Amino acid sequence: MKFSKPFYIQPRFFYVGIGIVVLFGLSYFIPVLFNIAQLSLIVLALLFVVDFLIIFIGKNKMDAMRLLPDKFSNGDENTIQLNIVNNYPFLIYLDIIDEIPEQFQVRDFKLRETISPKKSKSILYQLRPTKRGEYHFGNLNVYASSVINLVAKRFTFNNGAMVPTYPSFKQLKKFELLNINQNSLDYGLKKVRRLGHTMEFEQIKDYVLGDDLRTINWKATAKKNQLMVNQFQDEKSQPIYSVIDKGRTMKMPFNGLSLLDYAINATLIISSIALKKQDKAGLFSFSKKVENMVVAERRNSQMQYVLEALYNIKTDFFESDFSRLYTSIKNNITQRSLLLLYTNFETLDGLDRQLPYLKAIAKSHLLVIIFFKNTEIDSLINEKALTIQQVYDKVIAEKFAFEKRLIVSELKKYGIHSILTIPENLTVDTINKYLEIKARGLL
Repeated sequence: MKFSKPFYIQPRFFYVGIGIVVLFGLSYFIPVLFNIAQLSLIVLALLFVVDFLIIFIGKNKMDAMRLLPDKFSNGDENTIQLNIVNNYPFLIYLDIIDEIPEQFQVRDFKLRETISPKKSKSILYQLRPTKRGEYHFGNLNVYASSVINLVAKRFTFNNGAMVPTYPSFKQLKKFELLNINQNSLDYGLKKVRRLGHTMEFEQIKDYVLGDDLRTINWKATAKKNQLMVNQFQDEKSQPIYSVIDKGRTMKMPFNGLSLLDYAINATLIISSIALKKQDKAGLFSFSKKVENMVVAERRNSQMQYVLEALYNIKTDFFESDFSRLYTSIKNNITQRSLLLLYTNFETLDGLDRQLPYLKAIAKSHLLVIIFFKNTEIDSLINEKALTIQQVYDKVIAEKFAFEKRLIVSELKKYGIHSILTIPENLTVDTINKYLEIKARGLL
């Protein structure tokens, strides 16, 4: 939206003018209306001149500033603040037209406010981006008019600004405030009973009553001629990799966001939680080739590396090459790791084509396949079928939903973990799985 005129005439001026013209027309039949029309025209002209003078005389009568965040959080409501100062000695009526970024596709954005004389006002509005990238703002246009409201003067401020949109760091902050061990039930997370230890050796020590007999070190016992046991501690700093499929299957939309962006937002949060649980967090994406690699580490700056890598992930609309994924994992990840693979399989045939590579990856790493339910199919299944066509559609939908469950069973046969979830529950379900794996010492 671009604006060039320094002022505009309010619509009511034209409405009143049309009324006066009608009066002049009727005066041909009713002569007394001619005098009324003349008087009305004079009054309108005087009001127009007065309104023009009081609005346009003087400089710096309005001041305004747009306050933008350093970055937008993708998929969340982001607050933009407008600070308006009225230096007029009377009440001002404002039409505020902010030239918001074209990605929002809003052509009629307008805010209407009033500000008392010699006062300031803060105005807030929300924007929800659904794509990562750069968002460019144009001018902030403020049209001021008096109580007469026949003309308005345009004031222009903030000649452009750019705000980058990053993966959902607002959700990240919400989960950072969450005490995973104590308060997880409030957020739908589940507590998992810990099963045994993770067998990370710490030291050999003398046996004391209560030690697990299964940990007796018989060689050390024979040497010292007394019972010695191996002492273990919870294994820490395990590599946790988020593997994001950025092929065309991940472009499916849900509530304005693509499946790819849901996976990216979940990756940001699970990386943060893994680091807080003393693990190493890393990620990479793949389609025709493997990209955006962040090696799993536990350094202070790791989350910044993760955030920047996620910001730059873009789909290439190709069919993903799982053979290339297997080769890259084999060559670059030598330590046994937890691999959280975000992808999407719609049919069992689609899984079968990639299953040899998934089985090969699962031999060296703990692999979790995360894919998505089709919520539109679920809603179709739940609807009552009234016609033959609806019955046919419902049967087809049930077939697709059944295939999703078959995919879970097929993966389970080969020892591959899976998460079948709807996009809005992706983050919580992924955290649950990670905590379960940690609690059971599977890695």
